[in-house]
Amino acid sequence: MSPPGIEDLLRQLTPRVLGAVVRRYGDLDDAEDAVQEALLAAVTRWPADGMPDNPLGWLIAVAARRMGDESRREAARRRREVVATSREPVDGPPPAAAEDDSLWLLFLCCHPTLTPASAIPLTLRAVGGLTTAEIARAFLVPETTMAQRISRAKKRITTSGAPFRMPSAGEWDVRLRLVLHVLYLIFTEGYAASTGPRVARTELSSEAIRLTRLVHTMLPEDPEIAGLLALMLLNEARRPARSGPAGELVPLAEQDRSRWDRAAIAEGSALLSGALSKGAVGEYQVQAAVAALHDEAVTAYDTDWPQISALYGLLERMTGNPMVRLNRAVAVAMVDGPVAGQALLAVLEGPLSGHHRLHAVRAHLLEMAGDREAALVSFTTAAGLATSLAERDFLISRAARLADAGVAG
Repeated sequence: MSPPGIEDLLRQLTPRVLGAVVRRYGDLDDAEDAVQEALLAAVTRWPADGMPDNPLGWLIAVAARRMGDESRREAARRRREVVATSREPVDGPPPAAAEDDSLWLLFLCCHPTLTPASAIPLTLRAVGGLTTAEIARAFLVPETTMAQRISRAKKRITTSGAPFRMPSAGEWDVRLRLVLHVLYLIFTEGYAASTGPRVARTELSSEAIRLTRLVHTMLPEDPEIAGLLALMLLNEARRPARSGPAGELVPLAEQDRSRWDRAAIAEGSALLSGALSKGAVGEYQVQAAVAALHDEAVTAYDTDWPQISALYGLLERMTGNPMVRLNRAVAVAMVDGPVAGQALLAVLEGPLSGHHRLHAVRAHLLEMAGDREAALVSFTTAAGLATSLAERDFLISRAARLADAGVAG
């Protein structure tokens, strides 16, 4: 097993290595195989031989040699010996590996031959480093369905004959919106991990913020890019307080707000103000406005729930997203009472019936309404559906607290 420092570095460099190799050879499917072999070579060689002076160049050189030396036949590709390749000296400069190679790859994965439903998962896999299971959960589909979708996307690119290139003027707006959605999903998985024991996966949220900064630098006048970056910063500012000493999940209302990153809040608020002043309000700006209202509240009691409820109503009309309605139900309950919030959950039984957050919100609203027994059942159901261990443990603790209160009563 390689040291954690090497694993972290390889995770950070992978999108840039893949971007450089695809830029040179124009074949995503084979480039992914080549990069994986380069990563394996690094894990094998670096702990014993020491890390090279230029880790990025080393990885690109090994992956490029793999692409150049190997035929495109699958059987021959599988026979390559990556360790032997890694021992060869690196002659001459490696392929170009600019800082924005991962950004370049991000746009290229939103390929003109792909539908948004295919391009977004493919990009999450290649650039964001998410697993197929994580992507499937983000799209609320079975893992097998998502695996097939990603595989078909790769094959469609390979057989299309269309070159990998940056979008033309006519393609730009659609491709940019796809890129922003991908970045949003990467950040969301990093901020609130859907699997594993950790509350957050900072390597993903940090990478999403880095890539979004690159896009914002490229197009500083686009209000939705600024809105997305603001949304990320305003949420990421709360991350230090979202977990307790043992790594347990701490809900927003119980967080120590002195631990929030005030510099990130200030930057996010400034970006949001600038974006809103342009008059073209999009969904990321609305979400950022909700996040800003939470961040501005000195205590949970001071939260401006009426304005948050109104913003979620606007966002639901803009997107039709069931998760937005779920969040709106909580805000409505805080303004008009839990019964009003519960009334909004009925239409979510279909699209979110198997999602733990529907049951968790229902449990919260039932507890607010004083129906402790029904809340206990819903918390237990939510815990059984949760795939994040941190969320599962939190929901179990909520159910246990209600059970103890019932016994005491």
